[in-house]
Amino acid sequence: MTDQVYLAVGTGVGLLLLLLLILVVFCLWRRKKSQSQYEELLSSVPAVPACSPPVILVSQGFWTTPSEIPFTLPPRFTTQDQADEKNEEEKEVEELKMETRRSILDHRGSLSVSRWYPVGSVLAGLYSVPPLNEVVAPPPGMATRLCFSVEYRHGSEQLMVSLLRLGNLPPRFHGNVTLVELRLLPDDRRPRQAKSRGTGPDPEFNDCFVFQVSGVCVPQGTLSLCVLSVEQDGKRHAVGRVLFPLEGELGQAGRVLWRDLETEDDIQCSELGDVQISLSYSPALQRLSVVVLRARGLQLLTDAGVCVQVSLQIHTQVVKIKRSCVVKGVNPSFNHRMTFKLRSQHLDEACLRFELQEPNDVRSEPPVLLGVLVLGPFMYARGQQLQHWMDMVNSPQETIKLWHGLGRAS
Repeated sequence: MTDQVYLAVGTGVGLLLLLLLILVVFCLWRRKKSQSQYEELLSSVPAVPACSPPVILVSQGFWTTPSEIPFTLPPRFTTQDQADEKNEEEKEVEELKMETRRSILDHRGSLSVSRWYPVGSVLAGLYSVPPLNEVVAPPPGMATRLCFSVEYRHGSEQLMVSLLRLGNLPPRFHGNVTLVELRLLPDDRRPRQAKSRGTGPDPEFNDCFVFQVSGVCVPQGTLSLCVLSVEQDGKRHAVGRVLFPLEGELGQAGRVLWRDLETEDDIQCSELGDVQISLSYSPALQRLSVVVLRARGLQLLTDAGVCVQVSLQIHTQVVKIKRSCVVKGVNPSFNHRMTFKLRSQHLDEACLRFELQEPNDVRSEPPVLLGVLVLGPFMYARGQQLQHWMDMVNSPQETIKLWHGLGRAS
């Protein structure tokens, strides 16, 4: 009985040892297999050349610009065979280099990541790259410029105008509040108004406006942006304006655009000369006031002088004709005021026709026509001539003064 017990115990112990031996062999096999796979994967990675460019370590998470960024060089990956080929002298040189780099790291206080070689740190502020559409103000000394963007959305038939900022505002306007009045000509009478968020040479707006307009009418429209400077007592000064024709310009949708403001000083004299006109309308009195101020650059044939004939026209009918006095000189100053009776319902149907005439020496002969100007709604005028009329209509009792180039009689 005792022998049978010893035999059973010995058999159990032998089986247990055999099981442990099999387990150890299996673990060694798995470990060897994993090492061979790792070495194969490591050998497939291309070695980074010794002259590889430096790398700036950047976190892939939420980006906040630090004051300093660790600046390191990448390690050179080598296979096991290549590592074995290194002799002892090369290894000693590498160890010496690593010791030197560690000492430099201790002095500079940079960070070290694994086998990456720290060199120092980079000041991020010196190498920051501005965003793609960042609004960069024009350099000083340039003309006053307006920064905005225009985009038309065909699905909703909306014209989106983003007013961003103004650059190089003249010094005399730095302490005033800056306003921008936006209109979509020819039909928009009531202006949209944007107020600057500060003062100074480069006031910011950051406002967005939506104009509901069909896709058929967009190519015929012109975006008007009039810049005004308002003093503390409410007195307004015209800084300039931008007329942005939508036809052919919407291909730049979404881009930040800079446009120079047109001022009276910037307007070059036209081929036939220019005339300065002042308009104002009183709805209570049903009265249209016109002041012919002066002219410049006229192409006179004689020294007989020049006069201005102003006619009020409704549709094709001439309602009233008035004439200024004769003034001599290439740049005559008239300062002649005229008034016309005009009802409010006729503002969209009426226009003013200005004719600069040179009297003829022979009284029986008609005067010589030097140039023509027409101010009125979209039915008669375009561009600045249309804008002048619309400003008068939308600003009752206010005097609107502008220069206009003369054209040839049609």
